[in-house]
Formats: sequence, structure tokens, C-alpha cells
Amino acid sequence: MELDAATLAGLFLHAFSLWYVIVPAVLIGIVMGAIPGFAAHNTIIILLPLTLAFDVETALVFMVALYCASHLGGGVPAILVNIPGTGGAAATTLDGYPMTKKGEAQKALALSFVASVLGGLISSVVTLFALPYLSRVGYYVHSVEMVVVMLFGLALIASIAAQDMLKGLIAGAFGLMLGSMGADHIYAAPRGTFGLLELFDGVPLVPALIGLFAISEALVMLEETSIVRAEDGAGARPVDWPATLRNVAYACTKWWHITWCSLLGLVIGVIPGAGASIAAFVAYQQSLFFSKTPEAYGRGHPEGVVAPEAANNGVTTGTLVPLLAIGVPGGSTAAVMMVVLQFHGFPFGPRLFVEAPGLAYGVIVAMAVSYVLMIPMIFPMVRYLSKVTVVSTLYLAPLIVAFTLVGAFVPRGFVFDIGIAIAFGLIGYVARKTGYHVAAILIGVILGPLIERSFILAMRISGNDPFVMFSSAIGNVLWVLLVLTLVMPYVLKRLRERSGPPAAEGAE
Repeated sequence: MELDAATLAGLFLHAFSLWYVIVPAVLIGIVMGAIPGFAAHNTIIILLPLTLAFDVETALVFMVALYCASHLGGGVPAILVNIPGTGGAAATTLDGYPMTKKGEAQKALALSFVASVLGGLISSVVTLFALPYLSRVGYYVHSVEMVVVMLFGLALIASIAAQDMLKGLIAGAFGLMLGSMGADHIYAAPRGTFGLLELFDGVPLVPALIGLFAISEALVMLEETSIVRAEDGAGARPVDWPATLRNVAYACTKWWHITWCSLLGLVIGVIPGAGASIAAFVAYQQSLFFSKTPEAYGRGHPEGVVAPEAANNGVTTGTLVPLLAIGVPGGSTAAVMMVVLQFHGFPFGPRLFVEAPGLAYGVIVAMAVSYVLMIPMIFPMVRYLSKVTVVSTLYLAPLIVAFTLVGAFVPRGFVFDIGIAIAFGLIGYVARKTGYHVAAILIGVILGPLIERSFILAMRISGNDPFVMFSSAIGNVLWVLLVLTLVMPYVLKRLRERSGPPAAEGAE
């Protein structure tokens, strides 16, 4: 199938004709994405009987639209109440919530929505033309390369630790220790499970995320009457349409940042096993590295919101590439889509492009159309959602705890997971009150087990040769980039310090 102008126009027109499927899917996805615990794959599994009743094309369009919208929705509570709706939005809390506390919730939401829509749209269009080439990434990225890619995410702990090195490193090490709980990856011997069967698979991510961010934040909220400080609220712009349009226009000026972060998310998404959490943390860390004002990150910096949101929406298209091109699902949502294809008797992998190329390319086009249709649906939300911040914490905190505890229960259906969420909530509260960063703990919990699994796999394949970590050309390039990422901020800081005094004298 040749992707000429006429074919592309036909695919886009056909996708737009399915608006009656895309619009409700987007609405469901935004709502479910904003509720911690209700990730896209959970929602799709709940609605699986409905999707199986559709024809295969309608079912896939419904699922990809819901998938895209859930990533966008995850950033809403991350910004407004410091609670990431999905794992991919965890990095958004680092600068999104500080903007809210400064009375800039509307601006932060505009940045999030523009980054999500443009990031998803750019990655969808790029994937449409680069699908044959992107599909090969999975062949060249193995366990060695995955270790280094995830170390980029762990390097964010060092950036967080820059404010207080000792506390930052302790928080990161504590997260890595918690992430090591569960059965080991060789002999399946339980580690740190305290004899509890529910911890045999490790610390469940959703209850841990909910506890560290949602419950601990609710406890902190109760100490104040409002999320926004009184002095910041007094100077905040009025929530009206002109202000909304100004914020959207400002967000559009970050188009270059959105572009490269979404492409970074796309490449990471293509790697089977990688996901939105890794992409968001890596994009945030790289955004901080290339920034001219790295000291502004973590205090409500706009680019700290743009980077993770663009990256985790770039992942949405990337996770479908392995499924469509080589028949390997790139993530849990893609695995559910594989079930739908199998149910309807459609092949996946290279045969799909031979037997049903219109369906294969149509899924990517449907993603792009979903992001286009989101534009008129989400931007009014910029104005109205920001009003959540004026609700008294006396009512907001109990609602947050109630909804998030339901979210902790949903993924596995264990009442035990509610207890885990409460325990992590207390840990997070103590960490916040004593100056430890909960994001550093979460990074360790998420990435620690993934790095261990890839490292052990590389060791087993190489016969326990540690030099295998430097046996790959791609891996070696990534090692060099990682070292530069860690070293260059200190070098640039020293250079600025040396060049600072002469400039100041000249100004005088």
C-alpha cells in the first residue's frame, strides 16, 4: 500500500467519519485517566465485551482514542492536587503542582493540554511515515541498552538531590530498596515480603503511587485552608476566556520543546517493555539538562510541565509500533488490542500490512484524528478545571482519599492494596515533612525492578561477564550521553560562576 496524498486523504476522511466513536472514547479516557488507578488498559479491559461486539476497525479506533485521552487526563490531577492519574504523569507533579500553588493552575493546564495534543499529533504523523524504520528499533535495543536508558531516568534522582544531596540520595536509595521487594528474577526466592503472598510480585505500583502522592498530599492539605496560598491567589489572573487564550498561545510558543520531547517519547515507546513512566522521567531529566535555567525546575517551571506531558503522549503511538510491525505488544494496552485482533481473526505483525494495510495505517491515522478532535473538547477545561484549587481542603482532602483508595483497589482487586496505599501515604507524609522528595522514592520504586531485570538478563546471556554492558555500539553511545548528562550541569554551572562577575561589573 503506497502512502500517497490521495491515500492519506482517504484515511483521514474515513477516520473523521468515525467521530461518533472517538468523541465518547476521548471523554471516557480523560475521566478515567484523571482517576488514579484507572489506567487505559484497565478501562479497556472493563469495556472489552463492548469492543468485541464492534467490528475490528471501530473497536481499535475506540481503544486508541481512549488510550490517548487517558494519558492527557492523567496530567490534570497531577497539576491541580499533586496526584498523578497515571504513572506517566508522575513527573508532571514536579513543576505542575508548584505552578498551581503559585496561582498559575490555568497556565499549567494549558501547557499540559497543548503539550499532550501537539506531542501526540506530532508523534502520530511521524510514525505514519516512519513506521517501517521505527519497527526496527526493537531489534537493536536489548537488555544492555535498556539498562542505560533506564539509568537516564534514575539520573533524575541526582537532579532532585541537587537541592539537598544527602536527602535526595537517601530517598532514591529507599525507593530502590522498596522496589527490590518480591520474588527475585532468577530463583523466584521471596525478598522482603514478610511472608505476605500479596507482595510476591513486588510492590504494586498503583497503590504505591497513590500513597506517596495522593494520601500524603491530602494529609498535608489539611494543614492549610486552600491549595493556593492567599498571597499568590490574590495576584492570580482572573479565570476568563481571554486569559485562557493567552495561556494557550503561550503554551504554543514551546513548540520546539514539545517536538523533541514527543519524539523522545516515541522512540522509548517503540521499545517493548518501556513505557510512559520511563519516557516522562527521561524527558524531564533531559529537559533539565539542556535548559539554560536548570535551577528553576521543581519550582513551577513551564518546561518542566511540557517535557513529561509531550513525552508520555508520544509513547502512545510508539507502543503500537511493535504490535503492528512485528507482532509484539509494546505495552499492556497494546496487548489488549492484540486480543481484539485475534478475536476477529486478523493477523498482526508483517502479515497485517499485507492482508489489511488500510487497518494498520488507519489505527495510526485514528490516533492523529483523536488528538485533533480533543482540541475543541479540552481547552474549555483549562478555564473551568482550575477552579478546583479554590475548593476548601476541608472538603477536597477527604474526597481525594476516598477516590484514590478505590483506585488502589481496582488494578488487582486486593483489599491488601488499600493497606499498602495507606502505608505509603504515611511514608510520603513523613518524607514531605522532613524534606525528603517523594518523587525520588517513586522513581526508585518504578525503575529499580526494571533495571534489575534487564541487568540480570544481560548477565545471564553473557555468562556473568560485566563487560557485556560495554559490548554494544548503541549502548556505548548511550553510556557517553549518560556521563555527559551527569557531568555537564556541574561544568556549565562552574562556567556561569566564572563568567558571572565580569558581566555584573560591565553592567555597573
